[in-house]
Amino acid sequence: MSTENKYNEEAKKKIKELTEEIKTSMMVTALGKSPLQAVPMTQKKIDMHGDIWFLSPGDSDHNQNIAKNKEVQLLYSDPSSKKFLSVFAEAEIVVEQSILEELYSSISDNWFDGTNDPNLTALKITPKEAYYWDTKSNKLVSLFKMGVGAVTGKKADVGEKGKLSV
Repeated sequence: MSTENKYNEEAKKKIKELTEEIKTSMMVTALGKSPLQAVPMTQKKIDMHGDIWFLSPGDSDHNQNIAKNKEVQLLYSDPSSKKFLSVFAEAEIVVEQSILEELYSSISDNWFDGTNDPNLTALKITPKEAYYWDTKSNKLVSLFKMGVGAVTGKKADVGEKGKLSV
């Protein structure tokens, strides 16, 4: 696996590419505490600035943790395509009505009573640094390359990994 570090706009583009493919992450809050406090979150969008947006209950443990410490970690994983992303970020709780309406969809009705639900908040996640692992080909091709590498003794280039500095 080759290492390819990316910076600024290229890093934002890679984060956007991976998060739009995977969509659901584990969001870890209260960093530094044990045990880790993680919750699955499905992103609503990633904006032109590279900020990742979620909807979240205002009374949730993760919102309460963010109010105390804005640092969060998002962990994205798609084992079937061998794509993974870890994003260290700063979170902000947003209650601006226009943003809530933009992010809200009918599926949100499973957790909220519409866009005027007093418990509805948005989370704006601003990436600071990330690390990714991304195969260059599908699982079958990657397995074949690894098999060839095992037989020939040569390392197979099955993908790339790297640091994303935003």
